[in-house]
Amino acid sequence: MSTSESTSERLIESTRELLWERGYVGTSPKAILERSGAGQGSMYHHFKGKPDLALTAIRRTAEQLRATAEGVLRGPGTPYERIEAYLLRERDVLRGCPVGRLTMDPDVVASDELRAPVDETLDAIRELIAGIVEEGKEEGQFAPGLDDEEIAAAVLATVQGGYVLARASGSPSAFDAAVRGLLSLLAPR
Repeated sequence: MSTSESTSERLIESTRELLWERGYVGTSPKAILERSGAGQGSMYHHFKGKPDLALTAIRRTAEQLRATAEGVLRGPGTPYERIEAYLLRERDVLRGCPVGRLTMDPDVVASDELRAPVDETLDAIRELIAGIVEEGKEEGQFAPGLDDEEIAAAVLATVQGGYVLARASGSPSAFDAAVRGLLSLLAPR
């Protein structure tokens, strides 16, 4: 990795961390440079500015979240077991979702470009879960009357809402309770 590439990588990774911790508004160019250890003009040498760097960081975060979810959801097991594995996978619950958290940032939501990777990632995960629900219905594991899209939305809402509840209470137990509740509703009969 050349010095130029390593500086660019440090800028991207520092921005990813800051976006997760502080959101877009709270992530200043100065904070990015301090976190990355990059020189004053580095950000503008590698990127057009904060929006360009943030978009690169958001895309990378979204790609990683999507790959993690796909790895679990496309893994072994019955449809229920794969959804269960997704819901129970290890997460830094009190830190929140690095992608879902961006939906609460007014500057991200107001920008079609910054919001797109967030929306696309959540849509892709939702579609994958809906396909698993359909598979479960075909195998007789889930009730035939379940709506694939609604169940997929409920799974994502449980994860995202679980983060909010855990952060509000300062305890992962609220997230865990939401997940256990949904799993008990989905459990094969």
